[in-house]
Amino acid sequence: MPEQVQDKTVFTLLEVSRSIQKTIAERYKRLYWIKAEMNKLNHYTHSGHCYPELVEKTEGKIVAEMRSILWKMDYQRINKQFLEVLGEPLREGITILFQAGISYDPLYGFSLKIVDIDPTFVLGELEKEKRESILKLQREGLFDANKRLPFPTVPKRLAIISVETSKGLSDFYKIIHGNPWGYTLETTLFPALLQGDKSVLSIIKQLEAIAEKMEDYDAVAIIRGGGGEVGLTSYNNYLLAKAIAIFPIPVLTGIGHSTNETVSEMVAYKNAITPSELADFLLQKFHNFAIPLDQAQDRIVRSVRRTFDEEHMKLQHSVSAISWNGKTVLMKEKSRLAAEEYQLIRHSRQQFRETKFQLQHLERMLGIVNPIHLLKRGFSIVRHDGVSVRQISQVNLGDTLDIQVEDGHIKTQVIAKESNDGK
Repeated sequence: MPEQVQDKTVFTLLEVSRSIQKTIAERYKRLYWIKAEMNKLNHYTHSGHCYPELVEKTEGKIVAEMRSILWKMDYQRINKQFLEVLGEPLREGITILFQAGISYDPLYGFSLKIVDIDPTFVLGELEKEKRESILKLQREGLFDANKRLPFPTVPKRLAIISVETSKGLSDFYKIIHGNPWGYTLETTLFPALLQGDKSVLSIIKQLEAIAEKMEDYDAVAIIRGGGGEVGLTSYNNYLLAKAIAIFPIPVLTGIGHSTNETVSEMVAYKNAITPSELADFLLQKFHNFAIPLDQAQDRIVRSVRRTFDEEHMKLQHSVSAISWNGKTVLMKEKSRLAAEEYQLIRHSRQQFRETKFQLQHLERMLGIVNPIHLLKRGFSIVRHDGVSVRQISQVNLGDTLDIQVEDGHIKTQVIAKESNDGK
């Protein structure tokens, strides 16, 4: 009972708490379905209980936050359902639809007691995020940006974003470095987290590191060893997909799954189902360059030999029709022709080796005139609606222009035009 202090009615803290507890218990007697983001799972292995931290966000800001309780038996049952439906356990960083009771305890305060979580709702939320990322990239004209980049004839220098202990990366290295044709690829590993809440920023950070020394690489490969659908959530993230789409050199993905292609894979230059398939793709590029050269050399050698065989037959016919002295002369000529045949074949092979070196030199020279190098020298590229602007007549007053400089893009608006003749 409250006590009287002078003219004031005073309640104890426990009395207030029990009053709140009674009011909430009478008001919220049933279970409710609630949607929220699980910011932290807070699973305690020694007891098996979870104390999830639930939040709701608006435009990236937390507008509501509440703690909850998920007892051991309920957690084990729900986790089993997630493994069956999603292929991965219940984890933090996802939006969930859960059934809970509302309660208040004088000692521990307000909380939600979770009794069930719908795993199919999580799948729906992931698909929604995927669709939104695709539409946004398409509206911005970036969806196919990386696919439109030229691919090196021989991709010898590869930057790899992966986890050093990944089995997928191990499979990739085994095929690349153990190829029977002796093709050599230079690989540099940029370690990153490949799944979970922190994977998006981790991968983007390594893309930025590669971009700073982009001239050292021909392409980038993101390699992951596989996993369930929830583990691929980060690859539908708009920021990560955009970073891949606008990257200045081709980005290749091999993240180890065969269904439900993610947005990051869609916008990449090349998406392979597995790291092993990605390795085969790169080796095929070497084949496409080396095999035609080898075949051309073989054709020339065969043609030269055929010509000399024909001349040899003619000499044999001539030898049978002339005197012994003539035969002696012809035999000397035959020896001379054989020596010339040897020298011609040797010269042809040398010419092909020199031609091959010239082609490789030409590829390096083409890399030097890459627009990226011009941007580093202070030049810029002006585009209107994705088309490069070369003449003043291509733009009108009020048009919005995209100016690409070395480290990014600048949006500007045309407020005046003046040609070289002052008009």
